Amino acid sequence: MIPFSILDLSPIFEGSTAAQAFQNTLNLAQNAEKWGYNRYWMAEHHNMPGIASAATSVVIGYVAAGTNTIRVGSGGIMLPNHSPLVIAEQFGTLESLYPGRIDLGVGRAPGADMDTARALRRDMETNNTFPHDLMTLLEYFQEEEEQQTLRAVPGAGLHVPVWILGSSLFGAKLAAKLGLPYSFASHFAPKDLKMALQIYRNQFEPSEFLSKPYFMMGLGASVADTKEEAAFHFTSVQRQFTYIRRGSAGQIPPPVKSMDSYWTPMERFGVDQALQYAIVGDKEYAKMQLQQIMEDIEPDEIIITSQIFDHQARLRSYEILADIRNEWAKP
Repeated sequence: MIPFSILDLSPIFEGSTAAQAFQNTLNLAQNAEKWGYNRYWMAEHHNMPGIASAATSVVIGYVAAGTNTIRVGSGGIMLPNHSPLVIAEQFGTLESLYPGRIDLGVGRAPGADMDTARALRRDMETNNTFPHDLMTLLEYFQEEEEQQTLRAVPGAGLHVPVWILGSSLFGAKLAAKLGLPYSFASHFAPKDLKMALQIYRNQFEPSEFLSKPYFMMGLGASVADTKEEAAFHFTSVQRQFTYIRRGSAGQIPPPVKSMDSYWTPMERFGVDQALQYAIVGDKEYAKMQLQQIMEDIEPDEIIITSQIFDHQARLRSYEILADIRNEWAKP
C-alpha cells in the first residue's frame, strides 16, 4: 500500500485568525492519524496573510504534542533563512520530545518575497551555500566525535531523517548525490517533475540514509461526495493562485459558483498549468485520477494538500482519499 501523507500550510481563511487556523491544523492532524496517514508536514512561509505556519518548528511541536503515532515534520524548512545549527537544535529538541516521529524536509527557496527574504537573512548570497549548509546540518545529527568542539544539543546522535524538497532539477541532483529522500512540489510547480524524477532515480547513490531512491510527490486535492461540490470547493484554490499571480495574495478566499468573473483566459491557463496534478472530483473520479498518476509517475509516497475553505469539507476530502488508499490495500 502506497503511503498517503498530508502537507498543511495552516491556512487562514477570510474572516478567520491564525489561532483558528492552528486549531483546525490540530484537528486535521488528529483525524489524519485516525485515518492512517503516514506523515503530517508543515511548511515555512513568511509575510503571507493566508498562511499561519511561519514559525514551523513551533507548530510541528504543537501538532506532535496533540497526536500519538503519525510522523510530523517540515515540508519544508527553508534552510537559507536559518543557521544550520539552530535548525539542528530545534529538530533535535523535537526528536527528543517525540522520538521516532520527526521529519526534517529542507528547501533552498526563501518561502517569501524578496523584501521579506532580506528581513529574514543578513546575507542574500546564502542561497548559494545551500549544499554546504545541508552537509553541515547532516553532520550535526551524526554521532558526536571526541574532539568535536561545536555540537547540536540536543541533536547530536539523533539521526533525524532529512529530506530534500524541490521544484527544479537542482534538488533532484543533490538528493541523488547525497542519497537522501526527495519530495517534489508538483502540487504547485509541476513543470520539471518528470525530468527531476528521472535524474533522481538514475543518478541516485546509495548512502547511510537510503539504499535506494525514495520519492514523494506533492498533489493538491478537493474531493467531495459529488463532482459539483468538489469543483465548488476547489475555486478557493483557483482564486488564491490567481491573486498570487497578480502579486496580491491575501487570506484564503471562499469558494464561488463560477470563476469566469475572477480571472482572465491567460490567468486561467497559468493556474491550470500550476495545478495540473490536482485531484478534483468525487470518490470514483478521484480514484481514477490517482490511479493514472500512480501508473505515470510511480511515486513511493504521495503528500496531499487541500486548501478547502470549509473545515468540515476539508476533513471530508482527506477522509475520502484515505478510503481510496484503504480500498487499494485490500487483498
